[in-house]
Amino acid sequence: MESSFKGVLYPARLPTFHRLPAPDDISHLVRWFWIPEWDIEPGRSSRQHLIAYPASNLVVQSGTAGLSGPTTRAAFRDLTGKGWAVGALLRPAAVPLFTDNPGALRDQEVALPLETLVSAVSTAMEPPSGRTRPDGGTRRERAVAAFAGWLASRDVVPGEEALLANRMVDVIASEPDVLLIEDAARRLAVSPRTLQRLARKYVGLSPSALIRRRRLQDAAERARSDPAVDLAAIAVELGYADHAHLTNDFRKYLGFTPSTYRRSAGES
Repeated sequence: MESSFKGVLYPARLPTFHRLPAPDDISHLVRWFWIPEWDIEPGRSSRQHLIAYPASNLVVQSGTAGLSGPTTRAAFRDLTGKGWAVGALLRPAAVPLFTDNPGALRDQEVALPLETLVSAVSTAMEPPSGRTRPDGGTRRERAVAAFAGWLASRDVVPGEEALLANRMVDVIASEPDVLLIEDAARRLAVSPRTLQRLARKYVGLSPSALIRRRRLQDAAERARSDPAVDLAAIAVELGYADHAHLTNDFRKYLGFTPSTYRRSAGES
């Protein structure tokens, strides 16, 4: 089972965080929903570091909806005050609903005029005054149902190309022995060029970037969760040529070395 915190560099610093599955009728559009809730003391903030999944997210919070494009490096958010967010990790087939060029949204977030979605999700999370505020689990379930209902109302029927893009991402994300674009192409019985075209149209990152992100997420999770395991052994396990290559990837995309990360994660 995939860890609920995969991609989160410092889980111990998280506010209340839940990941909920997408209902079956929209599972071709959303990988899962994620809902953080926080209540930070006045004058303080909580910095959340992420190696985000290589995908776009549709997020509702603070009376707005926004589309976050795929990221190319580790990112952080500073949480203050009291709040919540309800996000949908979009599958490739959903991306054309919101943009025809996901690559132009790399490392960016744009606001979208989706008042109906914002109203439905906000009402589920924060009912109007005078109404009983349900417990957290009920609020989250209602918010996901509202979000999913809005997406289902779009009547999206993905074509074969979009579904192939979904399968491409699934193969790369779930099969550790896929280390090169050629490996993924063989699994899907298509050419590497086809995968490059699908990734450009439906993801906004190259297949090689998708593979690298999975390996980095896996490496960070192993370094954090198994502090007794030698980092060189983790590098070999995940298909890096050696410890130096793992360190180079950490430095380039995360900004620190695996050993530095392991120490800081243990102290958090």
